[in-house]
Order: sequence, then C-alpha cells, then structure tokens
Amino acid sequence: MAMWPSRSSNQLSTFFHVDMKAIAQQENKDQVTTSAADVAARSYVSPDVNIFETTHSYTLEAEMPGVTKDNLEVTLEGNCLTLVGRRSDEPLAGAILYQESRPADYRRVFELDPAIDTKRIRAQMHQGVLTLELPKAEAVKPRRISID
Repeated sequence: MAMWPSRSSNQLSTFFHVDMKAIAQQENKDQVTTSAADVAARSYVSPDVNIFETTHSYTLEAEMPGVTKDNLEVTLEGNCLTLVGRRSDEPLAGAILYQESRPADYRRVFELDPAIDTKRIRAQMHQGVLTLELPKAEAVKPRRISID
C-alpha cells in the first residue's frame, strides 16, 4: 500500500511501503519486552509524513508534536524502518475544560527498498518534526555515461 497521492505513485511506491505484516510482528515484539499494563495503557497514532526526492536521497519528515529527541526511537531491522515517538507525561497545572488532542504516542513502520543506502541514514528532530535523510545507493543514482 503506497502512502502518496497519485503523482508518480508508481515510481515512489517502490521505495517506501507501509508494511502491515511488519507492524504486527513489531507489536508482538513490543508486547514481549514491555509490561502488559504499559502496552494496554499506550495507544499509537500514525504521524503525518512528507516524503521528498532529490537526485541523491529521499527526505522523510514525520510530524510528532509533543515528542522530544529523548522520547524518540528510530530503528532499522532488516529493511523495516520503525519510528516511535512518546509524548512526555507532564501533569497539567489545572483541570481540562476542553481537549481535542488525543493522549497517544506515535508509531509508523516503513519497508525500505534495497536501493536506499541504510548505512548512511541520518536523523534529526526539531520542534516536533523528525527529518530523516535516506541516501540512494550509488547504483541507482543517475549518472552520465561517457561515449568513446
């Protein structure tokens, strides 16, 4: 299942996929390593993402308001890139009169194509936006061929 709108979706969908099987497998792993009470208390929402392509890399931006660098996990297992952001549980000074935001953590899993050089992935977090630079492997970058 591709994540993008119709523009060039066939081309882009080969590099990023939402892998439901990987999500289910990772959730099972989380339940083993996390207490049952913690798993039951946490709910996850999928962060909104933007994906851009340049000649040399892809850039993925994931919006996770309320998440700091310390509460963020970016893991790569095989070709599955998992983003988990936990909001800090700061007590409020007063009683809530009206609330639209849900007290949920963020989680999203992407299946990466082998054309991405996973050893050179870089990440940074700034004002609730995680930015990942996913470099293309040299074999898939456009190049000019000289004619003899």
